[in-house]
Amino acid sequence: MNAVQQFKLSGIALPKDAGSMLDEICEHFVEHADVQRTDDLALLFSKTGSASIRIQDQKLLIELTCPSEAELQMSRTIIAEHLFYFAKDEPLELSWSQPASLSVLPNIHEVTIVSAEDVTPHMRRVKFSCTDIAPFVGGDMHVRLLVPPKGRSPVWPGLREDGRVAWPGGEDELLVRVYTIRAVDIERRELWIDFLQHPVPGVKTPGADFARDVQPGEKIALLGPGGGGLPEAQSILLAGDESALPAIARIAAEVPPDTRMQAIIEVLDEAEEQPLPSAGSLEVRWLHRRSYPPGAKSILAEETKKAIASIDGQTFVWAACEKEDVRSIRAFLKSHRHERKNMYVAWYWERDPA
Repeated sequence: MNAVQQFKLSGIALPKDAGSMLDEICEHFVEHADVQRTDDLALLFSKTGSASIRIQDQKLLIELTCPSEAELQMSRTIIAEHLFYFAKDEPLELSWSQPASLSVLPNIHEVTIVSAEDVTPHMRRVKFSCTDIAPFVGGDMHVRLLVPPKGRSPVWPGLREDGRVAWPGGEDELLVRVYTIRAVDIERRELWIDFLQHPVPGVKTPGADFARDVQPGEKIALLGPGGGGLPEAQSILLAGDESALPAIARIAAEVPPDTRMQAIIEVLDEAEEQPLPSAGSLEVRWLHRRSYPPGAKSILAEETKKAIASIDGQTFVWAACEKEDVRSIRAFLKSHRHERKNMYVAWYWERDPA
């Protein structure tokens, strides 16, 4: 019997605080991989490979192992992007045993705008035609939207030597935002993405602006897909706000007929509710922020925790919302000894303290 070929790559990261960086890695990737932490060592296992990250002499020693060269390069990029994101403004050095290629990324898909329409007063749906629809069927739900400047030929990103994406700058700078694929129409070879039209005066919303102003025939690109797979369970608890509604809707639409679901969804008011067709059984409870008493906060998190307390350990808990609310929900699940394999709890946005 022939052994399965493995592709390997090692790296060294020098952050300001290696311990805090490893903590951040484990907290984030627990929703995307099987994370095993022992003191100064973290092991991450996913369907695309594994990563070993160890603290030694205030450095992070990284070992990646993947079944293909393409998956190895994608894993390097994911790790590199997150390390620099966690570092924020603090210094970080990152090097690899083999420098990354600066060629165009392999998982970029050029797409064409088909149409744009309002689903609710604050949710707008854009439909894209895609030549190769296969990578988006039945798998990860998230993509990066890459929008070139109007009137210029697009320049798509490659890789920097440290593994991060080499984004074009200057007049070729792209608008880059992460979104959920709401639906995949295989026959029409179309992807749907829903864009929340943020009703907050003075807040910049470039992604929402794109969805509002885009015209049929315009071309952009999608980078991915990656992250946020569909849960596989006969019983599912879904919880989230508007940022998670497209993902909740897609999960409901794609589950097998024998799936039982309950959902707690927070929106502004009744006008923001959407129909959620499903082959399974779905009980939905809508929470309306407009009806909350003054100063109320974390209502969604508290209602989600009440629902968790009433379910059994085999129910899959899927929750996505604001960062602090997610931490509260995750801690509650841990206190109830809910198995890690039966949950996906991820923050989709972070509240501005101001």
